Amino acid sequence: MTASTSTPEVTIKRKLESRKKTQIVHKKGDTMPTLRRLLGYMVDEQSKPKFIRALVIRFGAVVALVLIPTFTGIAFNVIGAPDGTIQQLALWAGLALVAGVVFLVLSVIAERVFSTLATNGLYKLQTDMFTKIQGLSLSFFDRQPIGELMSRVTNDTESVALFYEDAVAQMIRAGFQIGLVVVVMFVADWRLALVAMLMVPIMLAVTGVIQRVSTPAFAKMQDELGSVGAFQEETITGNKVIAASRRETWAMDSSAELAGGVYDVATMAFFTSLLQFPLTQTLSMLQVVAVLVVGSLLALEGQANIGDVIAFVGYTGLLAGPLSDIANLTATTLAAVAGGRRVFAIMDEKPTVVDAPDAADYHFEGGHVQFKDVDFSYAPGRKILKHNTFEALPGQKIGICGPTGAGKSTIINILTRYYDIDSGVILIDDQDIHLLTQASLRRQVGVVLQEAFLFSDTVMNNLKYAREGATDEECMAAAKDANAHEFIMNLPQGYDTVMTERGANLSQGQRQMITIARAMVANPQMLVLDEATSNVDTRTEKLIQEGLRRLMEGRTSFVIAHRLSTIRDAAKIMVVNGGEIVEMDTHDNLMAMKGFYHSVYEPVQGQGAGGNCGRRSRRKLCKHISLTLHA
Repeated sequence: MTASTSTPEVTIKRKLESRKKTQIVHKKGDTMPTLRRLLGYMVDEQSKPKFIRALVIRFGAVVALVLIPTFTGIAFNVIGAPDGTIQQLALWAGLALVAGVVFLVLSVIAERVFSTLATNGLYKLQTDMFTKIQGLSLSFFDRQPIGELMSRVTNDTESVALFYEDAVAQMIRAGFQIGLVVVVMFVADWRLALVAMLMVPIMLAVTGVIQRVSTPAFAKMQDELGSVGAFQEETITGNKVIAASRRETWAMDSSAELAGGVYDVATMAFFTSLLQFPLTQTLSMLQVVAVLVVGSLLALEGQANIGDVIAFVGYTGLLAGPLSDIANLTATTLAAVAGGRRVFAIMDEKPTVVDAPDAADYHFEGGHVQFKDVDFSYAPGRKILKHNTFEALPGQKIGICGPTGAGKSTIINILTRYYDIDSGVILIDDQDIHLLTQASLRRQVGVVLQEAFLFSDTVMNNLKYAREGATDEECMAAAKDANAHEFIMNLPQGYDTVMTERGANLSQGQRQMITIARAMVANPQMLVLDEATSNVDTRTEKLIQEGLRRLMEGRTSFVIAHRLSTIRDAAKIMVVNGGEIVEMDTHDNLMAMKGFYHSVYEPVQGQGAGGNCGRRSRRKLCKHISLTLHA
């Protein structure tokens, strides 16, 4: 299909078809390793003593529970015995009541301890995952839609939370209960014990079959939820574009179609897992009936007491109960395994940019930057930058211009070492950045981006994000230098005004002035400005330029610009095209050369800022750069 026939609807259909063709990768035998890893967060070395204490309390509670049918059976034997007395009946009935109270008290204590362990485990898992995400390289975020990543942080951890809170404690209780009941039954009467155990292999077989079907279904369900989350996050973020394009109906229909995939998979997953409950309940009832029939026959033949049969009915109920609980918790456990795999996929990610084992801190010595024959590619085999060589002397302002996609921002990305280069060398003050710690390098390089990002916090705290320990006075002084102080003071609460998400309650220019002030608070030794004055009106641009001049004073600065007027005064202008530096000189020299820079600059300059170029000039201009340039 050609690009001309591609539509949003076609894109959605492609996504659906792609998911249908995609097979869930479910490695045989990886369920238990995932469970062990999840349990490792709940029961680590620090919490192991508490976990052991909870096990002991839980075991004591199960012992008390198993004693209830034992004492009840003895009480029935007292009733049937010729020499039975009311006192004996009251004694065993009282003991059964005491066992019930002990079971209740110990169970409450055990649940309290297990709930604490579950909360701590989830806290550590979420903390480790967020810490891991913060330490990953930008290449990870390039290939991860934010919506899908948020699905892992929310939906998948929620599945794990349910497992910690509900399944772990109940499965431990079920294990203790099954084991103890089986032992007691065989000690009491091996014949009735065998009858009671007849249904257990069938129950285990049912559980195994359902797990084989449910596990991949739950894994696919989590993947589908991630796809839905990615689409919804993207459309909600771009709600203005959707409203302006009148595509609300398309967005709703597309979301419903994507959610339909979740519905189909989730229906299969939950149906197969929930099917286990009625099956095990039916088998449990048959188990009780079998014990009653065989026990009654033995009692009629004088080979068993009626009290022993009653006790075995109680044991059978205690055996069937945990088996049913395990069936009920299968869905929770399988969903946690599926979510755990996706969480651990993030945890197992390795940063692509790491400090060398002998990495040293960067020592600023003026800001002398050198690129020597630098090549770079985001994906192997597709070079973005080729043989780039240039030099920026300390304190110089270096302008960078070129067509969209030429590699301007990429030069900045590798200068700050957000990505590692394929070949060549980048030196700052004769120090190879590959041998420097990332933290020390980025501490000395301030960045002001085209998209002014503000946190949902006060204006003052947004300024303080730049440097730990920054004072209110320093932040206000920086705001004055950035020409932001006046409009900040006119906000409802001044510096204490809370910004909405991304600073949406401010204009683009106001947000940019705050980011410039934030860069001033950081007080870096070198600067990177990535189209920092685009998309603002002329008056605001003048205020921003004044702030930028104060910020750049005495600092080595790299300024990416589409408006060539903003870099006309640069010591050197680097012209990038097709990933290569095709020209680099002062504005006047580049104009005299009548090369690539001249062909871009002169048509616009001739019309004046905001002028209307002729068709031929505009056609020529658009061939070299996709956005309108202002002289």
